[in-house]
Amino acid sequence: MGGGQMMVVLIVMIACIAGVMKAKYQTQQRAADDAAPQDRIDTQLLADEVRRLRERVVVLERIATDGEGPSKLDREIEALRLKDR
Repeated sequence: MGGGQMMVVLIVMIACIAGVMKAKYQTQQRAADDAAPQDRIDTQLLADEVRRLRERVVVLERIATDGEGPSKLDREIEALRLKDR
């Protein structure tokens, strides 16, 4: 094989390897793009849960520092239970 033929073979090999690498990258990118909407949904669900938990903590702090009797405490706890249903 002459020097010119070897050069052509190397160029073809480089082009093939680059094509395979490009296809692999595009496949990985598509998979990441497909996962993105689910990540946004998960983030929103977690943010909603954090908001609900913060509301509950505020109520529990108020109950703990309130000077009223246990009957009010029972009502407040039951209200929290019903709110989450």
